[in-house]
Amino acid sequence: MISEPELDGDWAGASPAELAGPPARPGREGRGRAPWAWALGGAVLASAVWAGVLVVQERHAAAGPPIAYRHSEQLCGEVPLKAVGAVLGGMGVGMPSHGESPALDWSHCFSTGGREDRPFTHDAQVQVELHKKTDPQAEFGHGPAVNPYLRSPSVEPQLVPGLGERAVFTGEDAAPRLQVLDGGAVLTIRVQWWPGEDGEGGDLDENAVKAAMVEDMRALMVRLREK
Repeated sequence: MISEPELDGDWAGASPAELAGPPARPGREGRGRAPWAWALGGAVLASAVWAGVLVVQERHAAAGPPIAYRHSEQLCGEVPLKAVGAVLGGMGVGMPSHGESPALDWSHCFSTGGREDRPFTHDAQVQVELHKKTDPQAEFGHGPAVNPYLRSPSVEPQLVPGLGERAVFTGEDAAPRLQVLDGGAVLTIRVQWWPGEDGEGGDLDENAVKAAMVEDMRALMVRLREK
C-alpha cells in the first residue's frame, strides 16, 4: 500500500522552551486594567458629558426665552384705553410706532386727550417689548426712576399683586407708570395729566386712574397673548 507520509514519518517534538513560552510576570493574570487606564476613561467620559451639556445650553440660549405674546405693528388699535379714557375724559386717536430686531421687538402707542374746551389736558403711552434673546426678569423693576419733565418728585414703587409674573407702579405724582413682566414681555402703560390755567384738571383721583390702568392692562394682555 502506498503509505501516507504525513502520518508515517517521525515528527520532531517541540522543544521544552517552545512549550513553556516566556515566564509570566507575577500577578499579571489576576490583575485588571491599570488604574491610569480607568482614570483616563473616566476623564474622557466626563469631557463628553460636559460637551453635551454645553451644546444643549448654547442651543437653549440661541432659542431665547419663550414669549407668550405676539408682536403688533398697530398697537393703538389693540388697546383703546377705554377705562383710562373714562376717568380722564376721553382719549384721541393714537399714533403707533414699532420696531423689530433679532433681540427685541417693540411697539408703541401715544395718544392725547382733553376735557371740555381744553384739547390737551392729558396723554397716555402704551409700549410692549418682546425680549427674544434674554429673559428681562433679571432687570425688571431695577431701572432708575426717571422724570422726563421733572415736574414733581418720583413716587415710591408700588407692587401690584395678581397681574402677570410681576407688576409695579412707578412714576411721579399725576404721571403714574404701570409696568408688567409676563411671558418674556414687558408691557407698560404711562398716563399723565396737567391742570389748566385756572387750576382745574388737577383734581383727578389718582387711585381711580391707577385702577383704570390696571383694567386696561389686563385687556391688553388678553388681546396680545398667543392662543
